[in-house]
Amino acid sequence: MVRPLRIEYEDAYYHVMNRGRNRQWIFPGLAYFEDYLRCLEEAHKRFGIEIHAYCLMENHYHLLIKTPRGNLSRAMRHIDGVYTQRHNRRKKTDGSLFRGRYKAIVIDAESYLLQVSRYIHRNPSELPKPLVKDLEDYPWSSYGAYINKCKVFDWINRDTVYGELGNGRKYSAYKTYVEQGNDKETTRFYQLKNIPSILGDKSFKEYAYSQAQSLNSEIDKKGLKQPIPILQIIKQVASYYDITLDDIQRAKRGQGVKNIPRWVAMKLCQEAGGAKLTEMADMFNVGHYSTVSQTIGRLNRLMQEDRQVAKDLYMLSQDLTP
Repeated sequence: MVRPLRIEYEDAYYHVMNRGRNRQWIFPGLAYFEDYLRCLEEAHKRFGIEIHAYCLMENHYHLLIKTPRGNLSRAMRHIDGVYTQRHNRRKKTDGSLFRGRYKAIVIDAESYLLQVSRYIHRNPSELPKPLVKDLEDYPWSSYGAYINKCKVFDWINRDTVYGELGNGRKYSAYKTYVEQGNDKETTRFYQLKNIPSILGDKSFKEYAYSQAQSLNSEIDKKGLKQPIPILQIIKQVASYYDITLDDIQRAKRGQGVKNIPRWVAMKLCQEAGGAKLTEMADMFNVGHYSTVSQTIGRLNRLMQEDRQVAKDLYMLSQDLTP
């Protein structure tokens, strides 16, 4: 099955949204909202994304993001993936939380950034039964920060949106703008049954499509088509654990010794590198390829017991894949 085009480029702006599987609540309580905000902060620091606005609802979320490094998919894999782990840990459940991959709309910021920020911030009042009477009373959006009515996280970028107002009294000007309600063009766009992946005029759409990357070159129904070189994987694992390549490629002697970085490297070589067991046996200096298979099996069992090992594997897989 062919995956859709991914439009990613440096300094792109996106309206990103996702909702719970079967419309289930993804934020069932205070701690869950806080966990998600922590994921946003981590993604800002780790991947360099700019977060311009957010609104977290009970069963879905909206984000306004800029990607100076052109790495939206990496950042969102962290945000949604790590949040799912934290949610499941609190609920003592497992499995997928979201209905699928997030929806990302590329925005022509020069023409629509202000309107999209307003659309995102007005979500709590646009429901058939509004969540609050006054938007500034809704605690799980960045609107309160925009009008200077609550704590402002240092990872929220408000200045770009303020710059679109052209008014020195930014707090009151933005509040007035939001209270005017969504304009007809924005409302029509978001009411479409299949919301387009680009918000902009013809020339902007042509530019955005020119940046599209087809995932066919990476993954199809049969699996990986462009595997990551084994040595690159081993170097990445060594760097992550702050050890030498020899620590990974040479087995540690002694009964019951767990060389977790080595085990993780083997699993990643198989999954992200598409390496054959015989090839891996040679790279990791083991006598027979069956040892590699047995080691990966031990790692799989260990991850059932040790969440930190599973988290390390997840983080490394993010760094290795586009």
